[in-house]
Amino acid sequence: MTAQTAQYPTQSLPKEPLDLPKEPLDLPSPHVASHNDVRTLLSWTAPGRPFRKRGRQYYLTSLLIVFLIELILFLFSQYVLMLLVASLVFVAFALSLVPPKNFHYRISTEGITIEDHFFLWQELYDFYFKNQYNVTVLHIRTHSLLPGELTITLGDMHKDHVKSALLRFLPFREVIKKTFMDKSGDWLARNFPLEKPNSK
Repeated sequence: MTAQTAQYPTQSLPKEPLDLPKEPLDLPSPHVASHNDVRTLLSWTAPGRPFRKRGRQYYLTSLLIVFLIELILFLFSQYVLMLLVASLVFVAFALSLVPPKNFHYRISTEGITIEDHFFLWQELYDFYFKNQYNVTVLHIRTHSLLPGELTITLGDMHKDHVKSALLRFLPFREVIKKTFMDKSGDWLARNFPLEKPNSK
């Protein structure tokens, strides 16, 4: 035994870190239920948009009006506008001929799901209802410019059930002021109808 070992006996050496007392870990129990669980409030399936089958008079009148517009644009050499008008008419005819497919809608405690698209309540602003083609349509406006507004058909789901579920998260707007485009569309539909109400 050397003089250095005799000066510092083994009993006075510091203990290893493994001998230090361990503090208890404060981990959440996996059996404790969370208060933020996502719950489904309403879920239903309905067509993706309002749809009404058009009659022959609708297409004939539309083609006649488009022909006159295209003729005027051709006389003024507005070829780009001619292509634009033709494209819009093609889209309108496609939407009138092809019925929409069914979408799955879901209202939960976290937001609204439309097929594979999910919107948080923080992204949504308010909601209101409108009737289009004798179908009740739910409109939900968003804070961001895009998409701006969600259009949801109710199908067999009752309007009051949807309203009571949404009132927990969004304000309901009873009166919606019509824009210039809405007023213009109503005036054209009232004074220049493309088909008679009972035509098929």
